[in-house]
Amino acid sequence: MKISTKGRYSLRVMLDLALHINDGYVPLRDIAQRQGITVKYLEQIIGILQKAGFLLSLRGNSGGYQLARAASDYIVGDILRATEGSLAPLACLDSADCSAASRCTTKRFWDGLASVITQYVDCYTLQDLVDMEKQNMELDYCI
Repeated sequence: MKISTKGRYSLRVMLDLALHINDGYVPLRDIAQRQGITVKYLEQIIGILQKAGFLLSLRGNSGGYQLARAASDYIVGDILRATEGSLAPLACLDSADCSAASRCTTKRFWDGLASVITQYVDCYTLQDLVDMEKQNMELDYCI
């Protein structure tokens, strides 16, 4: 299973907004510049995140985007599923009508892997990533 750039960038956008929560509405161009992502590609990602109810937007000169809730209220797995869809390692795990499911010897193995992936991405919040980023910033401090 691979997470696409859309999934990776969606986490980066959400993290950027969480780190700049006190800045009010953050212009898309500022996020694009900090993250090294084109504005055009960010527009696609922002659209998905808005549709999922993760972001608020404001038009105009002082407009931009901000989180709709506190960073601690966002589960990383929910952000990834909004942009990636299912995180199951095999498409057949999402299908209830798999004709081979009853005789598939490896299904239990794949179900276990899917469970581990889900448990991992769902045990982190956006606030956890903010805390990790702040810790990294402290470690990078030089005199």
